[in-house]
Amino acid sequence: SASLSPPQFLRRQQVLQLYRGILRAIRHVPAEADRRYLQEWAREEFRRNKDATEEDAIRMMITQGNMQLQELQRTLKLAQS
Repeated sequence: SASLSPPQFLRRQQVLQLYRGILRAIRHVPAEADRRYLQEWAREEFRRNKDATEEDAIRMMITQGNMQLQELQRTLKLAQS
């Protein structure tokens, strides 16, 4: 495969970190059906965008993904309290 430039490498790390963070958060969703639905959704989202090359678009997706992750974590915390 083509070697990645340093910015692309960093971006890839950010995406993988985000993906792992989302899957980790989803593991805490109590209902199994919801958990499966969210895992499927996350996988699909990342798969659909895996060939994106436009830097600004990728940065925006990472930002949106992180916001969604924080939202999910907040929701889970509220559900536990």
